[in-house]
Amino acid sequence: MHFYGLVGSCPSSAGSRRPIAVGQPVATGSITRVTNFTHAEDLALAQALADRAAELAFARYRVSDLQIETKADASPVSESDKGIELALREVLARERPDDAIVGEEFGGIDAWRETPGRSWTIDPIDGTESYVRGLDTWGTLIALTVGGEVELGLVSMPPLGKRWWATRGDGAFGTSVWYPEPRPLHVSTISALANAQLIWSGIQEWDAIGGVEPLIRLGRACHRTRGIGDIWQYMLVAEGVAELATDPEVKLWDVAAASLIVTEAGGRFTALDGTPGPAAGSGLGSNGLLHEQALALLNVG
Repeated sequence: MHFYGLVGSCPSSAGSRRPIAVGQPVATGSITRVTNFTHAEDLALAQALADRAAELAFARYRVSDLQIETKADASPVSESDKGIELALREVLARERPDDAIVGEEFGGIDAWRETPGRSWTIDPIDGTESYVRGLDTWGTLIALTVGGEVELGLVSMPPLGKRWWATRGDGAFGTSVWYPEPRPLHVSTISALANAQLIWSGIQEWDAIGGVEPLIRLGRACHRTRGIGDIWQYMLVAEGVAELATDPEVKLWDVAAASLIVTEAGGRFTALDGTPGPAAGSGLGSNGLLHEQALALLNVG
């Protein structure tokens, strides 16, 4: 497994591979620090982090002695969740020592709200419930925010052999075991709910906020619905496979990467109250053309 350190290569936004030199060295006394990283340099690091996460996740996937705990919110956390986040934090501390880190398992969200600098957001295993049950719909989410805005987002779903990413202003791209060269992502052009496909999360989450009836109302207005949930639903929107994907309750690490990938693919991402971005507590990703209609029908506030 290769980590992209001071010199490496990764898929560029356009899909070609080229050598890169990470960062611009700045002399400070007898110490040389690296600052002002480019999108390509940060993407190279994110790709390497995703590779490492996949390696660690598969090492303990579907084993009979996987250690699982229950968190205060009654959700499960596995040894893989913790181990992956710690491993990625270690790499980031070495490669980006001046950047903050926010992770699902080991915190940092309060500092993120207070500090407008560069910050990496990690969800080591999105879909832990799926991971611990052996359902192949889990993945690792990595995002970089600068000044509170998402500048880079990467979603890796190793069991499906798929990965998606975007950097702000450069478009969104994806790879698969079936097409290893990066392909640009584009949302669909469907403009009528009657022709749209809606992907949504579990009924229990919607029930918890009293949102089942609004969800059903939206689903009935659509051509087709599927309860896939987690991060994959937003990637289906970015790929143009579905028009709408939604979550009633999310944290920053759940949707930071997805929010940029969807918007760079030409779509739109907001909370259920219409607040743009990934930090407002819920999620609605769309092809943009159906966003306002979906918000009006959901209207769970």
